[in-house]
Amino acid sequence: MTRIDLDLSHSYRPDPQADEDYALLPLKFTFNDGGAYALLGPSGCGKTTLLNCISGLQRPSHGTVSFDGRDVTAATPQARNIAQVFQFPVIYDTMTVGENLAFPLRNRGVPAAQVKERVGRVAEMLDLSASLDRRASGLAADAKQKISLGRGLVRQDVSAILFDEPLTVIDPHLKWQLRRKLKEIHHEFRLTLIYVTHDQTEALTFADQVVVMSRGRAVQVGPADALFERPAHTFVGNFIGSPGMNFLTGAWHDGAIEIAGRRYMPEFAPTVAAALQAAGSFKVGVRPEYLRLAASTDPQAVPARVERAQDIGTYWLITATVRDASGHAATVRGRLGNEGAALRAGETAWLSVFNRHTCYYVNEELVA
Repeated sequence: MTRIDLDLSHSYRPDPQADEDYALLPLKFTFNDGGAYALLGPSGCGKTTLLNCISGLQRPSHGTVSFDGRDVTAATPQARNIAQVFQFPVIYDTMTVGENLAFPLRNRGVPAAQVKERVGRVAEMLDLSASLDRRASGLAADAKQKISLGRGLVRQDVSAILFDEPLTVIDPHLKWQLRRKLKEIHHEFRLTLIYVTHDQTEALTFADQVVVMSRGRAVQVGPADALFERPAHTFVGNFIGSPGMNFLTGAWHDGAIEIAGRRYMPEFAPTVAAALQAAGSFKVGVRPEYLRLAASTDPQAVPARVERAQDIGTYWLITATVRDASGHAATVRGRLGNEGAALRAGETAWLSVFNRHTCYYVNEELVA
């Protein structure tokens, strides 16, 4: 496997002038040897462009791509020794499942005994052993995609294996199984895996490190718990989680935080207070999981108008509105226990939003 170092940007325009002209804004990042990474973000954020720059299908308009310290910016995918699995199956319908899996190895002159052993092992991992002698043309789309995954995994000598939303055509239950299989395969072989997806569940369950992307920029890189607990940007807070993080507009006034015309004095470090005071205006972020009902007499509770309360089965999802002094409405959602059953649309709920999980953002970026 290989360490991949990126120092690049990319624009599909010949003379980019503004950030909007770039598919990838300047990025410096290292994919460590044997790591499992996910590139996560909405459609059009630059995930596939970045993946193609790594594989050699796209040459970056600026900067370099290095494998183990060797500049491969101008090298072809073959020269980079990359395996890539695409969104839709790329297989030979006229071949059997076993022949498809063996093709990358036979094409490189691997001895027949090694081919048989490796194909058998990968087929067993992907539950394809019973189908090895079947012609691929008669298989369903999800089975064909499993063959594509197998073709990417069958080689042991690759620099890295790149996945471009490979589970799009897969049945939801099978997706869960294949994510688990890929995780097991990574732990066993310590392959360098880079996985592109817009599905946060796929990214957070598969990868050790997740690169969250927005508008061509890598907004935050980290493990799942860091992305959930301390989103570095409001975009990450909103994008990660179901529902995403709640944000309330706050202002610093006479040594306290003011929200919806009420003043609060939560506990936080003096450096945080100094940053909020210097900013004047900021956002307070709290996850629905950490929102709690409070008594109307609680000085730290924020009043909110209940819009609806939904019984999800294992919890109640409440949707409420908090209005600031100027009348601007912010929607907040909370995941509550049985206490959510007592809430009715139109009434006022008092919400506790300040706790050790609360985040504070100035100019959309985390200060604490």
